[in-house]
Amino acid sequence: MNKTIKDPSLLDALIPIVALVIMMGGAVYLFSDDSSFGPNQIALLLGTGLAAIIGMKNGHRWKDIESGIVKGISMSLGACLILLAVGSLIGTWMLSGTVPTLIYYGLELLNPSFFYAASCLICAVVAMSIGSSWTTAATVGVALMGVATGMDMSAAVTAGAVVSGAYFGDKISPLSETTNLAPAVAGTDLFDHIRYMLWTTIPSFVIALILFMVIGFSEVKTASVERIEQMQQLLGNSFHLGWHLLIPLVVLLTLAVRKMPAFPAVSIGALLGGLWAVLFQGDVVSSLAADGDSHAVGTLKVVWTALFNGVSFSTPDENLNALLSRGGMSSMLNTIWLIICAMSFGAVLERVGLLKRAVSTILHGARSAGDMISRTILTCIGTNLVTADQYMSIVMPGRMYKKEFEKRGLNQLNLSRSLEDGGTLTSPLIPWNTCGAYMQGVLMVHPFEYIFYTFFNVINPILAVIYAYLGIKILRLEPPFPVAEDEEERT
Repeated sequence: MNKTIKDPSLLDALIPIVALVIMMGGAVYLFSDDSSFGPNQIALLLGTGLAAIIGMKNGHRWKDIESGIVKGISMSLGACLILLAVGSLIGTWMLSGTVPTLIYYGLELLNPSFFYAASCLICAVVAMSIGSSWTTAATVGVALMGVATGMDMSAAVTAGAVVSGAYFGDKISPLSETTNLAPAVAGTDLFDHIRYMLWTTIPSFVIALILFMVIGFSEVKTASVERIEQMQQLLGNSFHLGWHLLIPLVVLLTLAVRKMPAFPAVSIGALLGGLWAVLFQGDVVSSLAADGDSHAVGTLKVVWTALFNGVSFSTPDENLNALLSRGGMSSMLNTIWLIICAMSFGAVLERVGLLKRAVSTILHGARSAGDMISRTILTCIGTNLVTADQYMSIVMPGRMYKKEFEKRGLNQLNLSRSLEDGGTLTSPLIPWNTCGAYMQGVLMVHPFEYIFYTFFNVINPILAVIYAYLGIKILRLEPPFPVAEDEEERT
């Protein structure tokens, strides 16, 4: 017998969302930095169960809810595969000396006073060239974190600079998936979309660079030339260094520029790193091999282990050990666990109509261009929070608000820009979002630590809202255009 499905009330929509916020806050309070290693996952699963109960109360069948969960998780499997490949890449690039070489030359070239700003700018250029914030963070970002360790610079500020630069480059690159997705959803031209974004993106990035310069100049560092030389000497003693070890990085960036999908490109980079380790780091590989194994068997086992479980080094410097001893697919399993739980929660909210109900409430009463754009950005942020996926934060608000922008005489470029300002940029600031979980897994800094220094990601949405209310660069349609019902009633 078919059951009648009732539309959810606003209270229905708010209960699981508020409950999740309370549980997440409790997890952070009780477990601090360890909240992402299990407590957050439990909170997300409890929130998923609560949303499912509300859905069944409204007439949804468990079978349909379960199929929604499976569909939601399947959307994240591509990201999970990339995470596993990145884990392998980090492991083999540590073993091959690729990352240590980047750190060594970074210590030689980067001045501590300009380090944060330079890190942000370097990541911006790389991400703009390849269209991927994830690949940028996993390669150049990891190396810059190592340089920060060598200079005794702040890991949180460095992570903020890496994320800021990576997302600036990703946001304005025509090779980026999100930069193509937003105009596709809103119905605008790609290059018109990029040009229109520059009005909020460039000022935000310039402000971010200035802030990073101020922090770099004002920080009192205990690091000295002797400390940097000591780190370089340790790297030189532990690895055979040289520019030829950067070839795996060049190959990976070339594949990315040529638009090879991320998973095979990163996988090729990881395998090339393993080959480079065999060719150029024979002494290092031999030192990590188990006693009793032949040279060939020992070499194979060390490289194989680097792919699935990373590497572990023992140098006289504990900070260097912590930096270099990492990688492998296993290092990403907790991040994947978090993503699966988060996607389950978001999938249930969407399947039983709770997310749509909450979002429609946000839009109620919006009249001016400032109201529409600010609420679109807030909706994108909220979708990032509850669905844990940046693509959902672009697609869902884009579909819901497209006709509303037309009815109010607003050009769709306003919508496509707002989707990126609110969706793309805030995703790495949320620990349980796929992007936030990824950045934590790669940079080894919790999003709640670097969020205070991701100046670009925070300033850009705020600047977009200010522009909207001041009427700066707000494009309007030429009349006649459809008129919203609430506007017809206004005098």
